[in-house]
Amino acid sequence: MIQYCKKCVMPDTKPDLKLNADGVCSACESYDNRQHVDWAQRRQELLDVLDRFRSKDGSRWDCIVPVSGGKDSTYQVIKMLELGMNPLCVTGTTCDLSEIGRENINAIKELGVDHVQISSNPVIKRKFNKIGLTQVGDISWPEHVTIFTTPVRAAVQFNVPLIIWGENSQNEYGGPAAAAENNTLDRRWLEEFGGLLGLRVSDLIGFDGIERKHCINYLYPTDEQLKQTGVTGIFLGHYIPWDGISNALIAQAHGFKSLGKVVEGSMVDYENLDNYQTGIHDYFKYLKFGFGRATDIACTHIRRGRLQRDEAIQIVEKYDGKFPWTYLGKPLEDILAPLDITVDEFMKVCDRFTNKKIFKTNNKGEFVKDKEGNLVKLPEVKLR
Repeated sequence: MIQYCKKCVMPDTKPDLKLNADGVCSACESYDNRQHVDWAQRRQELLDVLDRFRSKDGSRWDCIVPVSGGKDSTYQVIKMLELGMNPLCVTGTTCDLSEIGRENINAIKELGVDHVQISSNPVIKRKFNKIGLTQVGDISWPEHVTIFTTPVRAAVQFNVPLIIWGENSQNEYGGPAAAAENNTLDRRWLEEFGGLLGLRVSDLIGFDGIERKHCINYLYPTDEQLKQTGVTGIFLGHYIPWDGISNALIAQAHGFKSLGKVVEGSMVDYENLDNYQTGIHDYFKYLKFGFGRATDIACTHIRRGRLQRDEAIQIVEKYDGKFPWTYLGKPLEDILAPLDITVDEFMKVCDRFTNKKIFKTNNKGEFVKDKEGNLVKLPEVKLR
């Protein structure tokens, strides 16, 4: 039986999320704890960190900012420039980069920064995409690895120790208390929360012709390399109150483009614009855990007083969990084509990962779907 947070609409099926004795989730608790934070002191702590790592003679970059072209990474760059830093922006190439994603990466460059993009071998990446989809239910598994490894490898290669990450997702969306309070991203955080889903890169060596030399960009630097460079990754959201819609507005004022209509599976027009595969990724979260991206976003708005819980329920019921026939207007069959997977084969993979404790089945054990291919939740697990 799924239980939902009494304050927001997050279910306890979310990995690492806990409900307290009052039925309130750890993400809401983390947000409520922010009112007790001395943000002026946190800001000064941030300034102290930046001063400590800033190049004294201008011979190297002051910090690395991982950028996807999204509203948050755009905001991170803007904030570093405002604070007098000279960042190197680093992009680990998106698995299936959208046109608007490309435009938003270009907009970051136009802020006046140096930028390096590291593109993984597309042949190997497609193999990883297919393995990720069929083995752990995450088509974007290789991207979720390289968004964390590529900037760290760049920090070692260019001898730029400080990496500026954005939000701590464990704090924003719920997770273990120690991780929620953590203000740094290290190897342990990557391995526990960074999206590996129990599938290690080393596990794939020897599979389908994959060799270690193909995996360089997916592997974290050694502890010796990290220590030699002194790599330190901090979450900007630990030092500055984090708010996605505020970040979006600031980013838009500096050239960031939103879609202009609600993104499929979402409830806003400014998030997850860079990767055509994101609709599939979010759909599999729905299949496994019974909630999608609309739930994530609605919960952040409830905590900030922008939505009432009953309003959020209506929004979640409208947008969450729709079969991903398109994403950012691109047809599903075109998104799957590079992986040599048909829509019918994709549906069979979906069924393998669908949670029978959440969704209805018929007397043959087959999932009940409407005419659009959307699943039907069991009555006892619905929000109302």
